[in-house]
Amino acid sequence: MMELNLTRVDYVQVGVTSQKTMKLLPAHSKKDPTQKIAVADHSGVLQCFNMKKGNPVHAFKTLPGPLKVTQLELGGPPGGIREKVFVAMGPEVRGFNKKGKQFLGFDTNLTESIKCLHVDGADLFIAGNYIYNHYRDCKDMNYFLSSDKINDLICLPLNRTPEVTPVLACQDRVLRILKDSELLYEVEVPGPPTTLCLFGNDGGDEGEEVLYGTSDGRVGLVQISRLSPSHRWELPNEKRNGGVLALDNYDITGDGILDLIVGRDDGLVEIYGYDETEEPMLKYSNACSESVTSVQGGQVASAGYDEVVCATYAGWVLGLTTEEQHKEAGPGNEVKISQDVQNKMIHLRQELEEIQQKVMKEREKYQYTAQNKKAISAVPHFHINDKYVLNREDASYTLSLELQMAIDNVLLQSDVPIDLLDVDKNSAVVSYSAVDPEQGNFLLATYRCQANTTRLELKIRSIEGQYGTIQAYVTPRLQPKTCQIKQYYIKPLSLHQRTHIFDENRPHNSLKLTGQFSLAEVHSWVSFCIPELPDRTPAGDTVSFNFVSTFLDTQLSCTYRKGEAVFKSDNISTISILKDVLTKEATKKKIRLDITYDINEESIPHTLSLIHPKLEYQLLLAKKVQLIEALKELQVHESDVSFMSPEYQQILQDTDKLQQEYKRQPCHLERLYGMITDLFIDKFKFKGQNVKSKVPLLLEVLDNYDLEALLNFFNTCE
Repeated sequence: MMELNLTRVDYVQVGVTSQKTMKLLPAHSKKDPTQKIAVADHSGVLQCFNMKKGNPVHAFKTLPGPLKVTQLELGGPPGGIREKVFVAMGPEVRGFNKKGKQFLGFDTNLTESIKCLHVDGADLFIAGNYIYNHYRDCKDMNYFLSSDKINDLICLPLNRTPEVTPVLACQDRVLRILKDSELLYEVEVPGPPTTLCLFGNDGGDEGEEVLYGTSDGRVGLVQISRLSPSHRWELPNEKRNGGVLALDNYDITGDGILDLIVGRDDGLVEIYGYDETEEPMLKYSNACSESVTSVQGGQVASAGYDEVVCATYAGWVLGLTTEEQHKEAGPGNEVKISQDVQNKMIHLRQELEEIQQKVMKEREKYQYTAQNKKAISAVPHFHINDKYVLNREDASYTLSLELQMAIDNVLLQSDVPIDLLDVDKNSAVVSYSAVDPEQGNFLLATYRCQANTTRLELKIRSIEGQYGTIQAYVTPRLQPKTCQIKQYYIKPLSLHQRTHIFDENRPHNSLKLTGQFSLAEVHSWVSFCIPELPDRTPAGDTVSFNFVSTFLDTQLSCTYRKGEAVFKSDNISTISILKDVLTKEATKKKIRLDITYDINEESIPHTLSLIHPKLEYQLLLAKKVQLIEALKELQVHESDVSFMSPEYQQILQDTDKLQQEYKRQPCHLERLYGMITDLFIDKFKFKGQNVKSKVPLLLEVLDNYDLEALLNFFNTCE
């Protein structure tokens, strides 16, 4: 796989950066093919520099401002050289030429800050959380209100397509293709798209191909024609790497074909080449220690040496270069150090001494101030880059916390039962404290981080029907000691995920609510129950959403309007949870609800058949893990184990793999038992019967699990 050999070189550290805030300017001339780096940060500073003999030489640097830069784009004439720098700051767009002179200061007067920016010739495309605007020569041309959050936007190249075709990447797993101020059509993608990029930097052969990256780590290519979309390929995220934040196309392998560069929020930078079938193949990957917010391919440090330039959340601008940074010599051989390297070493030593002196002075100043009774202690402010995302592959939530400085410890507290799963990338030491569930405290865990850890990733699995709050107390290595609290909500149907497919052929249970409630009220109740719904009430009289359970693959359909809400699901427990929670929410508002439900008896064996393969697999895994110790003991006493059955020999071969998988999924079996128990109780609850006394009998059936016996038990317990 590793055909490339790239070396990391750190160039400069700026302030905290947002997604897509670093670009490489085009080369100045053929004689000097090295490129300048333009980067902007949260302090409002835009700087442009090139590298000379390993040191940054600034072309320009703006003064800090009150607003952070949320995106940086390059602009120029359609099809021409893009060397003008445009930045989005709050509701304003500013333009700078390559010498740093500001030629544009355009206040859009938007009520929300600009999140996404795209420039093509005289056309300016911007988007906030929900609002998209198109300007030409700073005059308003088109406007669109999205039904869900806009994460990124791009426009097909104007010099290659006959019409202006903006593409919005929206949180509800769709790309929205616009024509003027109208929605042309929607393209469904496998996860919430977070970033967009033109394929080959120009949209491919016909200028219609767009690359997308999703928050659950997938990358795909879609062709946007005027009539309908065409999915070309999709890269699954089998290794469960981080979400995609940045994409670029650059020929780093030198084969004459542009490679795909991917930057992820777990610090992974990947380079994909294309095989004969034009499917991407992984050629190289490098792990940085913090989120990669921007990636660009080019030549920066040395002419003739290609490199991938990355910007990280903490502000590091670094290069992964093809230029060798060290020389090897055998024993007795002399290595001559060039004058440039000697000068650099002297410069670094001087810089190190200056920093040490500065630290000494600041430490003395702090000690003096700390002992002064008149001194006032100011709490240092720090920004937390956090992400709380549901993963479909293992039905768990990934909580990632990232700071610009090192994390000392993170205290996690939950008022609902949750499981903390093992994360391979996590090097922190975790310790659990005793809790009292009667006081509403189900978990208290402390993660103590190793030195220089700026990012911590946790995996959490919740139980549907039990809802509440997780609180993370984040303490960085700062003086004076300070802590920030972040809250994350576990919703009643927390393991459900938005989808655009609903199978009408499945046996469904339905729940209908009628009453004196508005569309906004019922939307707030539903978004309280289910994740991935927009905060704003969608436009229109009737609203419809479809969901799929990441744990069981059961489905849920929600259709509601003013005074009426209808829910359909093939899992009776989902309907039961919705009925209980929505009734509770309506009671808080003192709104009377009329509830009718239709229970389909065929949905019970259907749901049990969906649980069956998962339960069978977990029972087999538990059985294999129990046998490992005994088989290992036999292996110690017997030199030859060929007399064992092939099944037992396979268990011995896969010992580490089996134990690792069992460790990775604690309480999985108990969780499945709990779901079957809830299904049993809910079936009879809708009939007005309380069967909790028969639960021990159900557990006996589960201990000697057989699907037919379980179905018979469900049918005979009338």
